[in-house]
Amino acid sequence: QVQVAESGVALVQPGGSLTRTCSGTGFSVGDVIMTWHRQVAGKAREWVVTLAPGGATFYADSVKGRFTVSRDEGKNTLYLQMDSLKVEDTARYYCQQFDSQTWGQGTQVTVSS
Repeated sequence: QVQVAESGVALVQPGGSLTRTCSGTGFSVGDVIMTWHRQVAGKAREWVVTLAPGGATFYADSVKGRFTVSRDEGKNTLYLQMDSLKVEDTARYYCQQFDSQTWGQGTQVTVSS
């Protein structure tokens, strides 16, 4: 069974940093396409970043240069390092195993002073 689960600290001031983690079960994060999305209540889910099996990365313009995706295959974990956070980055962040369209439950990130 394919499962993903996100975790990480939830509250930070503008300009600060956070790391989201996503643990995979039933597959290897290095063998599949993994993505991060985010969603603000009442709005559509927004794509943030894609990490391909070969290591290629693709970022939304809104986060390019501030967010970094990576993975640790030994821990079977995907990471999203978020730097220079802005109030508008406040959202619920979701990890997705793209190949099976499996989503995690999401974790809230709040950027506020």
